[in-house]
Amino acid sequence: NAAARGDYGDADNPAVWTDEGIEQVVRTLLDCYGVVFRGVMQRESRRLPTWRQLWRVFRRLEARGEVRGGRFISGFAGEQFAWPDAVDQLRRVQRAGARDDGRNVVISAADPLNLAGIITPGTRVPAIATNRLLYRNGLPVAVFVGGEFEWLGDGEGDAAAEWVARTLLIRNDPQIVYLPGSRRLS
Repeated sequence: NAAARGDYGDADNPAVWTDEGIEQVVRTLLDCYGVVFRGVMQRESRRLPTWRQLWRVFRRLEARGEVRGGRFISGFAGEQFAWPDAVDQLRRVQRAGARDDGRNVVISAADPLNLAGIITPGTRVPAIATNRLLYRNGLPVAVFVGGEFEWLGDGEGDAAAEWVARTLLIRNDPQIVYLPGSRRLS
């Protein structure tokens, strides 16, 4: 079949994407984000199939019971599609309620989790590896873009929290592991 050969269509011409190729893209997007909707696609390459092509495959997978369709994340128009376990996890988080666990997470702006200005408030952060974002409770609170630090937290802000954010984003120590639970490979 086409998927086994790696024949997913012509990436330069989305009109000729094969069904197998589009399904592979859909599964990859779901693996990456858990929940996919039109707004998330702003972060993705223009060489992917169109939203309409993706939507047809999402609907087919939903009819087979492999994915769920609906409105899972408020504030975004249009249908959303998710893996069933992603929906269950979103419901658990919602039941637990928003609480500040005190954890900061630093990511590279080139990471697919860089959805600042796309699904979170604020401006977009260019997806360049040297740019970094600091998240707290799922929202960006500070960015390091083009060698400049910017605090996005409360206008008044907590000076100590801003200092911690600045320190986490500016230092470039290769021995530091920024994501909790991950480990540095030697």
